[in-house]
Amino acid sequence: MPSPMALNPPSPSPSIFRKKESLFPSMTTAASYLSAVHQADTRARSRRNTSTAPSSPTHSLSSSITVSSRDTVLDEDDDNNSLTYPLRPPTSEQVFTAVHTEFGHCSNEAYRCTSKHDYAKPFQEHTIEEPPYYILLTTYISLFILHFFGHMRDFFGKRFRSSFTHLMPHDGYAPLNSNFDLFYTRWLRGRMTDCLCQPVTGVPGRTITILDRYSTDNNYTQIYTGGKTRALNISSYNYLGFSQGSGGCSDAVEECIRRYGVSTCGTRLEGSSELHVSAEALVAQFLGMEDALISSMGFATNSTFIPALAGKGSLIISDELNHASIRVGARQSGAHIRVFKHNDMSSFESLLREVVSQGQPKTHRPWKKILVIVEGLYSMEGTLVNLPRIVELKQKYKFYLYIDEAHSIGSLGPRGRGVTDYFNIPPRSIDLLMGTFTKSFGAAGGYIAGPKAVIDALRLRGHSGPYAEAMTPPVLAQVVASIASIMGVAPVPQPTNSTLPLSLADSNVALRDGAEDLSGMVPAGLLPTWMNLHPALADGSEARMRIRRLAFNCRYLHAGLKKLGFIIYGHPFSPIVPLLIFNTGKLCMFVRMMRARSTPIVVVVVSYPATPFETSRARFCPSAAHTKEDIDMVLRACDEVGGILDLKHGSGERWGIDEVCARAVELVHST
Repeated sequence: MPSPMALNPPSPSPSIFRKKESLFPSMTTAASYLSAVHQADTRARSRRNTSTAPSSPTHSLSSSITVSSRDTVLDEDDDNNSLTYPLRPPTSEQVFTAVHTEFGHCSNEAYRCTSKHDYAKPFQEHTIEEPPYYILLTTYISLFILHFFGHMRDFFGKRFRSSFTHLMPHDGYAPLNSNFDLFYTRWLRGRMTDCLCQPVTGVPGRTITILDRYSTDNNYTQIYTGGKTRALNISSYNYLGFSQGSGGCSDAVEECIRRYGVSTCGTRLEGSSELHVSAEALVAQFLGMEDALISSMGFATNSTFIPALAGKGSLIISDELNHASIRVGARQSGAHIRVFKHNDMSSFESLLREVVSQGQPKTHRPWKKILVIVEGLYSMEGTLVNLPRIVELKQKYKFYLYIDEAHSIGSLGPRGRGVTDYFNIPPRSIDLLMGTFTKSFGAAGGYIAGPKAVIDALRLRGHSGPYAEAMTPPVLAQVVASIASIMGVAPVPQPTNSTLPLSLADSNVALRDGAEDLSGMVPAGLLPTWMNLHPALADGSEARMRIRRLAFNCRYLHAGLKKLGFIIYGHPFSPIVPLLIFNTGKLCMFVRMMRARSTPIVVVVVSYPATPFETSRARFCPSAAHTKEDIDMVLRACDEVGGILDLKHGSGERWGIDEVCARAVELVHST
C-alpha cells in the first residue's frame, strides 16, 4: 500500500533562497537606497544650518505608528522578514522604520565621540565598588536557602522518586553526571530558562524579534505560541552594526554565494582560495602587522594555536580573568602556567621577577620562552588592559606578548584598530595580535597576526590548519567588505603594461610595503574584482561614523547608569557595560520586567559559573546601530526597574533621569 504522504503530497513551499522582486524598481539595491537616504539627510542638514540642530526623532518600535500622509513609512513583515524600499526616502524629520529596525537613523553630529586614551590623565585602574553589607548578606542567605532545599530535595528524591534515577547508579552503569554538576543546572538555571535561553529570529541589529513562549512546569519545558515580539536589542555583539540583512556588505555576501557557493569543503592545508589570501592580507594591513592567518572559529583560534606557540619548558603567564579558550589552549600546550591578579600591574611585575630569577621548578634552568597572554577588553568585566605599562615591562623583562582582541578590535580606537590604536602604541611592538570577526565585523571566525615567520609556522603546526574546515566564502566576503569599509578603498591605479594575478606572494610583498601606514586606505588590488562597495563604504565615511557613534553610545550608557546610582564595572569606552545586580534571585525579575515594558528590551544576565556567586550582573552591549533615544530608553527602563528591585547602591553624585537624558552630550565629554 503506498504511503499516505505519497497519496497526498504537500504543496511545494516557496524557496527561501529565491530573491524577492522589488516593489520599487527605481531602488532595487540597498546601495541606491542608502545613497538616496544620504542625499536626503544632506538636504535636511543644509536647511537647518541657520537654526539649532534638533535631536534625532524618537522612533517607536510599536507596530502601530501614526504618521502624516507625506511621511514615508516602510512596513516590515515579520513572517518572511522581507524588506521593501520606499519610493521617496525619508528625511531626518520623518519616521524611519525600515532599515531603522536594523541600524538606527541618527543624523545629529553632536551624538558622536572619539575613542582614544588621554595621556594627560592616569590610566583608570580596575576598581571594585562594594555594595552595602545588607546586599551581600541577603545574597548569601539566598544561596544558603538554595543549597539547603536543593540538597534536601535531592536526598529524598533519590530514595522515593523515580525521576532522580539518572543521578544514581542503575543497571550497572555509573551516573553520567555527578549530583554537584547538575545541581545548579536543575535548581538555579532551570528555573530561569525563559531569561537565559531566549529564541530569536531575524537580524540581531538595533532591534531583534523574539519567539513568544510560555511554560507550565517551572521552565522545565517551553511551549511556543507562534507569536513574535520585536524588542530593542541591547545584548548582541553587533558593535559596529555590520550584521545587517541589507546594505553594501550584504550585497557583497550575496554576490559571493553566487560565485563561490556556501562552503569550501576542506581544510586550509588542502588548499586556499583567492578569498582566503585577500582576507589574510587585508587583516594584516588593517592591524599593521607583517602577516596574518584566519581561522573558521574564534574559540579554536586560541585553543588550537596557543599549543603551537609554547610547550614543555616554556612558561605562560595569564590574567586570572582570561577567556576559557585561552585557558584551554594553555593547558593543551604542556607549558607551565602562572596567573596574576586581574589587570594588576604590581602583581604582574612581582610574578615576572619571581619566574625570571627562579627559572623552571626543581631544576631552576632558564625558561625556553615566556609568553604573556592578556585580553584587550575583558568580556565579563568590561575592563581595558593597561597596555602602556605592559609594553614597558615587556621591554624590561623580554617576554613575548599575546593579546586577545576579540572584543576590542573594531570597537576601540579612533580608527577601530583596537587597543594599540586606542593607546597610540605601534602594533608591531606586540608580538601577536589575536581577534575574532564575530563582534565588530558581523561575521564569524578569528585571526592571528604577527611576524611572517611565526605565522607561517602556525599555519603548519596549529591544529586548525590540518583539522578544521576553512572559513566559508560568504563569511570571507563579510570580513573583507566590513574591514575594507573601515579602512577605505584607494582608487584603482592606472593600468600598466603587464598585470599579474593576485597570489599569496604578491599579497605579502604589497603588505610589507604599506603595513606601516595605518592611516592609508587599502589598495583596491587586495579586494576581489567583483566586490563593488557603495561609495559611502568605499571611502570609509560610513564606518568612521559608526565608530564614533559606538564610542558615544558606550560612554553615554556607562556614565548615565553611574549617575543614576548603579554600580557599574568596566572602562567608559567599553562596549560591554556590566550592571551589578548581586542577588541571583533578582536576575530573572530584571529580565522579565525589562521585557514586559511597552517597548520590550532584551538584556543578557550572567551568573555562576561565568562570574562569582555574589557578583551576578546584567551585561549591556550598546552598538553603533543604536540611537541616542535608544540609550535614553534603556536608561529610563533601568531607572524604573532598578528602583523597584533596589539595585542603586553606587557612590558619587546622582542625577535624575530627565537631567541625564537632557545633558547627555555634556555627560559624555566631561567624564
